Amino acid sequence: MRVVAGEAKGRPLKAVPGSGTRPTTDKVKEAIFSMIGPFFDGGTALDLFAGTGGLAIEALSRGMEQAILVDADAKSIEVVRANLKATGFERRAEVYRNDAQRALKALAKREAKLDLIFLDPPYRFKNGAELMMQMEETGLLASGAVVVLEYESSYEYPEAVGGFVQRRKAVYGETAVSIYHWEPENQEASQPAEEDAES
Repeated sequence: MRVVAGEAKGRPLKAVPGSGTRPTTDKVKEAIFSMIGPFFDGGTALDLFAGTGGLAIEALSRGMEQAILVDADAKSIEVVRANLKATGFERRAEVYRNDAQRALKALAKREAKLDLIFLDPPYRFKNGAELMMQMEETGLLASGAVVVLEYESSYEYPEAVGGFVQRRKAVYGETAVSIYHWEPENQEASQPAEEDAES
């Protein structure tokens, strides 16, 4: 794994030991950022199931001002800190060991505003929509916020979740990626998502 583009392009990233995490491949990461970016002019990113931290680090490399990385696993947190140090983004990142729902509650208490959210929970969890609703209900979203939801391709998420509208969906083998835009004013009239497929 490596940083694909931007300030830290080409820097290698450590993996989490063992088989408990499923890091996003460089190919899928590149596809995600071609759909949502590919580059940014500031803003705050949240990686709620950070794993190696690769998605948030890629966002920082491509111009996000700061990132918040959360994972419940101690080994993942160690690797996240090592990867932030290796890429030089320690000062622009906050790292917390916590579960997803508690982390969102803590961020809401401090009135954080998020521009870009990565949700890549373990495939056995099907709670992406629930977490998106929690973010909406607790006022965590900046205007025009984008959620990148990564999940098992055999599972289907709805095209609209609260004020979120699915604008793109792509399938890469066993992995599906849906891009949701927070458009609360358009809850009644959502447009169908574009869909890409790749074996």
